[in-house]
Amino acid sequence: MRRLPFLVVFGITLLYFSGKVAAQQAELKPVSIILTDTSVNVIVQELERQSGYHFYYDPVQFDSLRMSIAINSQPLKKALEQIFENTPFKFTILPDKQYVFITKGPVIQTELPAGFFAKTVKDTVRREQAGVPDYGDKKKVRADASIENKLFEIGNKSSNTGPGNVTIAGFVRNIKSGEPIVGATVVVLNSSTGVATDQYGYFSLTIPKGRYVLNIQGLGMKDTKRQVALYAGGKLDIDMEERVTSLKEVIVSAQKLANIRNVQMGTERLTIRAIKQIPTAFGEADILKAVLTLPGVKSVGEASTGFNVRGGAADQNLILFNDATIYNPSHFFGFFSAFNPDIVKDVELYKSSIPAKYGGRLSSVLDISSREGNKKDFTGSAGIGLITSRFNIEGPIQKEKTSFILGARTTYAKWMLNLLPDEYENSKAAFYDINLHISHQFNPKNNLYITGYTSRDRFNLNNDTTYGYNNNNVSIKWKHIFSNKFTGVFTAGYDRYAYHISSEKNKINAYKLGFDINQYNVKADFNWYASPEHQIDFGVSTIRYKLNPGNFEPVGKESLIVADEVATEQAQESAIYLSEKWNITPELSVQAGARYSFYQNLGPANINTYAPGVPKNEDNITGTKTYGKGDVTQTYSGPEWRLSARYSITPSFSIKAGYNSLRQYIHMLSNTTAISPTDIWKLSDKNIKPQYGDQVSLGFYKNFRSNSIETSVEVYYKNIKDYLDYKSGANLIMNDHIETDVIGTKGRAYGVELMIKKQNGKLNGWISYTYSRIELKMDDANAGELINRGEYYPSNYDKPHDVTMVGNYRFTHRFSVSLNATYSTGRPVTLPIGRYYYGGSWRALYSDRNAYRIPDYFRTDFAMIIEGNHKLKQKTHNSWTLGLYNITGRKNPYSVYFTSENGRINGYKLSIFGNIIPFINYNIRF
Repeated sequence: MRRLPFLVVFGITLLYFSGKVAAQQAELKPVSIILTDTSVNVIVQELERQSGYHFYYDPVQFDSLRMSIAINSQPLKKALEQIFENTPFKFTILPDKQYVFITKGPVIQTELPAGFFAKTVKDTVRREQAGVPDYGDKKKVRADASIENKLFEIGNKSSNTGPGNVTIAGFVRNIKSGEPIVGATVVVLNSSTGVATDQYGYFSLTIPKGRYVLNIQGLGMKDTKRQVALYAGGKLDIDMEERVTSLKEVIVSAQKLANIRNVQMGTERLTIRAIKQIPTAFGEADILKAVLTLPGVKSVGEASTGFNVRGGAADQNLILFNDATIYNPSHFFGFFSAFNPDIVKDVELYKSSIPAKYGGRLSSVLDISSREGNKKDFTGSAGIGLITSRFNIEGPIQKEKTSFILGARTTYAKWMLNLLPDEYENSKAAFYDINLHISHQFNPKNNLYITGYTSRDRFNLNNDTTYGYNNNNVSIKWKHIFSNKFTGVFTAGYDRYAYHISSEKNKINAYKLGFDINQYNVKADFNWYASPEHQIDFGVSTIRYKLNPGNFEPVGKESLIVADEVATEQAQESAIYLSEKWNITPELSVQAGARYSFYQNLGPANINTYAPGVPKNEDNITGTKTYGKGDVTQTYSGPEWRLSARYSITPSFSIKAGYNSLRQYIHMLSNTTAISPTDIWKLSDKNIKPQYGDQVSLGFYKNFRSNSIETSVEVYYKNIKDYLDYKSGANLIMNDHIETDVIGTKGRAYGVELMIKKQNGKLNGWISYTYSRIELKMDDANAGELINRGEYYPSNYDKPHDVTMVGNYRFTHRFSVSLNATYSTGRPVTLPIGRYYYGGSWRALYSDRNAYRIPDYFRTDFAMIIEGNHKLKQKTHNSWTLGLYNITGRKNPYSVYFTSENGRINGYKLSIFGNIIPFINYNIRF
């Protein structure tokens, strides 16, 4: 028996030395290679075959390197020295494991310096003598190890009763500012188990008890790790540092596969960093202009902030700013969006697979989130441009608990308007917007968020008519963590949009015309992380609408205008939803949901009734029914289905499919194809049905070059019912029976979207191509005169082809350039094709509706960003943005119109920008 320990030790020693000798022999085994103009990948494959060693390296670093080599019977080490001679590449051979590591720059060290463990060994002996577990001495770990080497024990080790699943949860925040990091991934190392943080930076992860290494990644943040020992469920908050990217750095990670792994398709996310790199007309970062560069998103023309998604009208997009509904997201004739870029944190657009918690619009949801403000220090920024300035300040009200962020913008554009032709010399334009966001943490389980937003525009174009409009929004959110697995967010808000038109120059005809929409909303959203395979979302919501469709009144005692007012409209829209994400296997995931919406149009109201089987017009009114205050005049309801699935064929290639149906109970009535200040909104009632749409889509997603390049192809088909179009000569303003001037149509939209995106490196950006069609059809003779004989016709915003390129190149840390180019098909128009004599005069004969198109659109923009030094210990950091908008000077047509002059019909083309527009902005952070 005494010989047994000796034999064991002798056997282990023999195995060790025999393995080492074998490894050394493998290393000394000669290799022979003769190759010409060959990639490193081919060379490595041949070396692995001959030597038996396995090579580890980053293929992206060698993508442009071609080599010609001739090696005759050399040991592996000598061969590698010859191959990488006079190159920045280094190699390290690990004989025991038969591994070879190739790196660019630093050499991987396989041995630690002498004495590295001296202190640790001494401490370990002292702990063992005292009977203390190695990872229980938390003070020593905190003193001697970094946060990534520290072991976080969750739960009480002595109460461990056996195997089972536990849930850890917490917030991922920026270590410098304390702000939450949205979309950060928390993944168990060497597994596919992981979650992403929500819009508040919160995550919940359920895994079996045990010891793990968590890998945490966020866009623009340094990757970090946490070592955890899980004995029970508990809380783990994680701080991340911002990444200062090396110009030569190539970030490659198997975890950065969100586009492949996410179940939802048709979803695009833009960070404010990417948005600020896109050149715009006056040099200020613009949220909506950035959204227009994405596939499937189009605009009817220049200087328009209304956008169309997959064939949807501008009013079919739900635009949310911290859950507040924005009805007019534009400033200054549409040149600027209503969102201050210094306040915005990120932007997410849902084009299909719209989550069940959203509803009320047919085409898309644009969800814009603001930053919460720095919880640790007071900071701020300011920007000065040619026609606008902006300023924001943020900081803690109570450190680590309460923070605020306040931002404001205004314009001083009169000097620019004075440069316009003489007919516009007395024009005026002004706007401002103010944002305030406050966040407060009562305790680890309760957080309060308050958002306020107000904006105002006022302008006229050298006439006596003044236009004005404004947004006012406020929302209050309370996030409560019931448990690590169950959270809830309760929201209440008020949204108001109003416009007015006034004319006071002629005192006899002085008037004021106004419209406003008021919306009160309450909702509760819940998330239940039932297990790693099942995540359930559910909630309820209700919206109360109150619309004043128009009031027309005299201004001043001398005015002879007769006052008029369209009756107020009221309605209530409620919904309940349930959605579940089910990870069936690591390759297959499904998300299914149902939303049931319930709508009631409310009194007081006078509802006209019309003779059946004939078009609705004033001559066919058979009576008017009066409803009292709070009476239900009409009810609509129905289910909305959501279904999406993802199957991963390989770790870098997946296929997704989706179906969703939606209902929309509010309509925008406009005599333009873009959002304008004079648009009014109409609620569904007994005579105007809600819109309904459903969409099927299929997508293919593939990543290349170690996930550094993302590609996608998506196809879709959409049906639309009861979309409102207008009769010829329709009157939309101050109309007491608007149903007589509109007609319900059905539509179809279909298309394909292609995207290539590179997010990292010195050169980054994306290229997108979209082919899409949207066609309407009105074939019900009982509803009115058929349009184009009841055949399908293009909508006003149908633009089949669209190509956009956005490219950024960083020469140094302080200097970068951006270039973007866009091309699209011209939108449809109805043209006069002849004339005829009737009633004693010549009249124009028009073509079928939207049978022709205006010329195609093309524009290229260029910008340079010059930053100050990057010293950390200085009071301010500054930068300049300079560039050229429309560098080709192309006169892109916005519209084509015709007038009768001296018996002739003359056509004209209107261009918003017909020249190169230089811009310059100065930005400062403090």
